[in-house]
Amino acid sequence: MKIKVGVLFGGKTVEHEISIISAIQAMGYLDRSKYDVIPIYITKNNEFYVGEEVGKIESYTDINTLIKNSQRVIMVRDDNKVNLIKYPQKMFSKGVVDYIDIAFPIVHGTNVEDGTLQGFLKMFNIPYVGCDVLSSAVGMDKYVMKTVLKDNGIPVLDCKCYTAKQYDENEEAIIEEIEKVIGYPLIVKPVNLGSSIGISKAEKRTELYDSLDTAFRYATKVLVETAVQNLKEINCSVLGDYEEAEASECEEPVSSDKILTFAEKYIGDGSAKGAKGAKGGVKSSGSKGMATLKRKIPADITDEQRDTIRDLAVKAFKCLGCGGVSRIDFMMDTATGNIWLNEINTIPGSLSFYLWEPIGVKYSELLDRMISLALKREREGENITYSFDSNVLQGVKLGGGTKGAKGTKA
Repeated sequence: MKIKVGVLFGGKTVEHEISIISAIQAMGYLDRSKYDVIPIYITKNNEFYVGEEVGKIESYTDINTLIKNSQRVIMVRDDNKVNLIKYPQKMFSKGVVDYIDIAFPIVHGTNVEDGTLQGFLKMFNIPYVGCDVLSSAVGMDKYVMKTVLKDNGIPVLDCKCYTAKQYDENEEAIIEEIEKVIGYPLIVKPVNLGSSIGISKAEKRTELYDSLDTAFRYATKVLVETAVQNLKEINCSVLGDYEEAEASECEEPVSSDKILTFAEKYIGDGSAKGAKGAKGGVKSSGSKGMATLKRKIPADITDEQRDTIRDLAVKAFKCLGCGGVSRIDFMMDTATGNIWLNEINTIPGSLSFYLWEPIGVKYSELLDRMISLALKREREGENITYSFDSNVLQGVKLGGGTKGAKGTKA
């Protein structure tokens, strides 16, 4: 019997559209001899929709029409599966639209990738692919991630973190502290976003003001760190869990600007070919990942640097307790040879499959192994006791009767 996989994508995030691309691309490569694939679109209002059009990339040129022609659903736990129930349910109509055995979140950014969706799925006791709640949350918060990694001996750049309230209350003091502690040139970024959104470089005070204003437009906390001179960016993906993990090939993104932009990563001419074998109209938007991004695979680095980066990637992955596939981005100063871990993407764009193909792992195999890891985690969780019988409620009397807890005594 095939496993029913619910692929969830979209959500209330500035990376909403990128999630759609990543998910529909991945669905085209899931092995249909093993899995029945149920595309589940999450709107920017966090509503769930299913239907024939949900798995077609061309439907997302008009999302209002897509929603009108699709069925909104809610999830309801039923034994070892989760039913997708029509909402609102009409009288005398069949309520159950379908069900899923396992969830596969392919989402990017805040409110979805940061542990929010993972916690929602965990409440249903349903297996889900990828990082758990804690590793998702830590991986999304760049400041928390840095502190955890630094405490475990993994090289990261020193930084300062500020809230919007701090900046509003004492703007000049913040600027002066940044100039004194960090110095120019520097990078300003939202603490919990990806896809290069809200990130900019400042080389003088006027640019710093602009950079902070831009970053605070997307988040209530921002990170400020030194801009690496003679920068070379190297990315590496990791597959596994807290017990065993392996690293992919390394890539070197090539940017035409100071910082790799959102447009360079994702916006292209739409000429990439579609995926074969897609069921229910699911088509891939391309087979080369972020196809318009110029990159060198393998990266132009020495064997020793490659080994160092791959080892650090696996160490960081395990340190954060990650699962499934993540992409870990590094920065290198080509003049000094120093290497720093920049950030982790717990659900990377295109699931970084283009980094696995060079070492012989096909996209369909990568997806299969991710699902197997999720099922392994579920089996391990079944051996943990989450409740126990006790008589703590026997004889308990709360003051005030049914009127509330006023006057309750311990």
